[in-house]
Amino acid sequence: MAYGIAVTSQKGGVAKTTSCISLGACLAEQGMRTLLIDLDPQANLTLATGMDSRQQSSTLADMIAHPERALRVEDLILATAQPGLSIISGSSEMADLERVLYEKPAYERTLARRLAPWLVDFEYVLIDCPPSLGSLTQMALATVDQALIPVQCDFFAAKGLDNLIEIIGAVRERVNPSLIYSVFITLFDARTTISKRILEQLSNHFGDLLLSSKINLDTRLRESPMAGEPVTLYAPRSRSSEQYRALAHEIILRKEMNHASQI
Repeated sequence: MAYGIAVTSQKGGVAKTTSCISLGACLAEQGMRTLLIDLDPQANLTLATGMDSRQQSSTLADMIAHPERALRVEDLILATAQPGLSIISGSSEMADLERVLYEKPAYERTLARRLAPWLVDFEYVLIDCPPSLGSLTQMALATVDQALIPVQCDFFAAKGLDNLIEIIGAVRERVNPSLIYSVFITLFDARTTISKRILEQLSNHFGDLLLSSKINLDTRLRESPMAGEPVTLYAPRSRSSEQYRALAHEIILRKEMNHASQI
């Protein structure tokens, strides 16, 4: 069964989508069959992989909103430029779905139920959540094993973590008791005092929940989506590529340690 990770933050501009595709590419690079799922109505993850959901006759929103239709997940899965990395693309229709999900009973488990038969084909599933705490994000959190929270070393970004962690706790209590979360630093600027101070505060507050891997500012990360490739393909020797590889290694290692502790 695939290990699910929801990359989530209610604040935009913290490299959430960039981290989702970069981490997924690094996992695939290490031989892990990896699936990306674009739940964000902006569909930026889809664009970053060079895909266009408008060319598909059926979408993920169709599959979730209309379980009575004979839509198969495998018909929605597309290969990316990175071998071993696939994607279920997003679309603007997800915005309409966001509004109606609350009306459906046990909506949080909808995505998990629809994906379950196909998760055996992958080792990792990464979900790019919208920059909000609405029904789509809660559905993603109910589906995965881990919430992965990118945070910029910025006062407002750090303060915004409290509400998200409350939502994670609520989802854990209601539908997904095994859900864990980790925080990691993005867009880090080692030249500024404020970045170093907030990093220290986050480290003191979160302890082991703060991953040691952090992602520095890198223009290559802004360029790679325009090329429709993860940064590890666009600039494989760049600093950010190496840092996302380190992040992938840390996540794999922690997953194995958690698994061993439960045996």
